[in-house]
This record gives sequence, structure tokens and C-alpha cells, in this order.
Amino acid sequence: MASEAPDYFQPEAGLVLTHLLIVRDVDRSREFYQRVLGATAVRERQPAILRFHNSYIVINDEGGPTDDKPGVRAQAPPDPNTLSSAMNVRVTDVRAVYEQWRSRGGEFLTEPKDHGVEIRCYLRDPDGYLIELGQGTGILAET
Repeated sequence: MASEAPDYFQPEAGLVLTHLLIVRDVDRSREFYQRVLGATAVRERQPAILRFHNSYIVINDEGGPTDDKPGVRAQAPPDPNTLSSAMNVRVTDVRAVYEQWRSRGGEFLTEPKDHGVEIRCYLRDPDGYLIELGQGTGILAET
């Protein structure tokens, strides 16, 4: 029987960009993104799909190669102190969102730091993925 739910990955026009996270525990990560960042689950698992404002986060288990990506293994970051990818979230009031997410259990590396052209801070998800929370204050005006 066909689902009545909308197909979030079929845009009416153009495209939809999502961010895939490979994690050790889908339920734990889904709960973190819902509780701390306020994302909404549109699919619980295999994979979990979360709507986050005008974007989507796809959360899936680690695993071996598949027929469409032979030789590729999906693995959560082995070392949270080595950065290879980060989610970047831009907001209009970084300090307000910092306080909101911190009150929901988000553990930030530092408070928001003013770097002149932007104010930013970072937190980690349960698998060590780095999430940058920032507010532009002139970064696009730089040449």
C-alpha cells in the first residue's frame, strides 16, 4: 500500500540537498538532533530522516560495501579530534541559539567567539561529528 506521506526527496523543481551522517547508534543520534537542535523525524530509521528547517539530515548505520558503491565502507568518525567534515548552521542570533541548544543538553567546545566577520562556536554530536553554529557579521563583504 502506498504511503500518504510526502516524498521529501522529490523536489517540485530544482534539487534538495541533504547531509548524510554515518553513526554507531541511529536511535541515539536521532534523539540528539531532535532534542538539542529541534529537528523533526520524518522517518525513524533505515535510514532515519530528519527535517531541520529547510534541510534534511539522513542518519544511517555503519556498514560494508553495497552494489552501487563497491569497495566503500560506511563508518562513523574514528577520531572526533580529526576534522574531515562538519555541518555548518547559520543563524541570525548565534548567542540565543547557543543558549537554547546548551539548555537542551548540547555540549559546546567554547562559547560563541567573535572573529570580526563572523561569530561562531562548535558542538559535537554523539559520534563526534562537529557542528558549527555561526552568525555572519560581514563575511560575504570580504574580498
